[in-house]
Amino acid sequence: MVERDADRKAETPEAHPEGRGQRPREQGMSASNAAAKREQSYLKASSVMEAVVERENMARAYRRVVNNRGSAGVDKMPVDDLLAHLKTNWSRMKEELLQDKYRPKAVRVVEIEKPSGGMRTLGIPTVTDRLIQQALNQVLTPIFDPHFSESSYAFRPGRSAHDAVLQAQRQVAEGRRWVVDIDLEKFFDRVNHDMLMARLARRVEDKRALRLVRRFLQAGAMTGGLVETRKEGTPQGGPLSPLLSNILLDDLDKELERRGHAFCRYADDCNIYVRSKAAAERVMASVSMFLTRKLRLKVNADKSAVVRPWNSCFLGYSMTTNMKPKLKVAPASVRRLKKKLKKIFRIGRGRSIARLIEDLRPVLRGWIHYFRLAEVKGIFEELDGWIRRRLRVVIWRQWKRVYTRAKNLMKRGLTQERAWKSACNGRGPWYNAGASHMNDAFRKEFFRHYGLVSLQQEHRRLYKLS
Repeated sequence: MVERDADRKAETPEAHPEGRGQRPREQGMSASNAAAKREQSYLKASSVMEAVVERENMARAYRRVVNNRGSAGVDKMPVDDLLAHLKTNWSRMKEELLQDKYRPKAVRVVEIEKPSGGMRTLGIPTVTDRLIQQALNQVLTPIFDPHFSESSYAFRPGRSAHDAVLQAQRQVAEGRRWVVDIDLEKFFDRVNHDMLMARLARRVEDKRALRLVRRFLQAGAMTGGLVETRKEGTPQGGPLSPLLSNILLDDLDKELERRGHAFCRYADDCNIYVRSKAAAERVMASVSMFLTRKLRLKVNADKSAVVRPWNSCFLGYSMTTNMKPKLKVAPASVRRLKKKLKKIFRIGRGRSIARLIEDLRPVLRGWIHYFRLAEVKGIFEELDGWIRRRLRVVIWRQWKRVYTRAKNLMKRGLTQERAWKSACNGRGPWYNAGASHMNDAFRKEFFRHYGLVSLQQEHRRLYKLS
């Protein structure tokens, strides 16, 4: 499985859903569970919908939606217009929600490229529907989250992909050196609505809230101006979808706990850690059967595998073969970063180096911030050299003519003889960018002057802080 939360966070920060993270789970578990039970009893005694439309809850939801920005839905209303819309229409919307009359609009379907290839389908709700989903998410999360598995990490308050990666490392260090790497085929498109609603109804008694969730699930999808009805799936793109996916997959977590397995799950990405290959193969077969029969989900046979941890990619990280394994950046994550940077370099051929480095800076900072847990550091020095060489390629291409190249090399301190010999060598940009004349003309200090982020230095700084 190469489509990981690594990329969703390191390379696509917008992947943080609006429904994620409200109250850390760092307080004592007994107090937290007691508070959750009191909250749950209160919501059942009064109603979920009253809690959803409560002023403070809606204000929090509004701030969350505005801060997350996001594109417009089928009604083309931008986030900036939401406040004015609410001033005019909130009384009517509130009444519709309380009287079980609110009807969500269809989602706007967009496709984005997956880091591993192929396309991922997103369903973008209208800004108003995102607000209602966020408000509903904030009420439902305290009801369900305390009951989720400790081995579930995605889209939960006070938890992150880093927590999952560190837990995976601990499992391998304890001697579980085989991984059952399970990939669910098109999970968000295949969720069975009836099964999901049955699990929601276990803890939510308010029928209005349940019907509202089902309406969000069944809201049409607009593609090319046509609205199609939806009978299954929870399209990614709305604040409620991550919580609903956790609610359904909690059955998988509980089954794995019942069997005594050590595992880490991040959304639809689940790794189970065992001590032998034979055990791993048995687990793969039995868990695949459970997912198919009990949850009506299909395991992607092409992307699921029984592998060693050092041959696996979990949330963008891999491990070494040491008895106490060290975390490292998975090769697939390096390839995805290079692919993304190449696009920036191609766009930047007509720009100044300063502007190009400015475009690179947020991508590099976000990537190294995510991979700050890596203990194998050689890849960062290698990537730094590759990035500088790519920048020298851009410079060489921009010079174009032999005379221009010779003149500029002399300006950068090369002798006349060496500058002309280098400019006339007839070799391509990639060769010249790695040759001694371009390295001498454009050293590390040149790029540092323009603010190029050194992955090696930034990792050293972040690793000390972590």
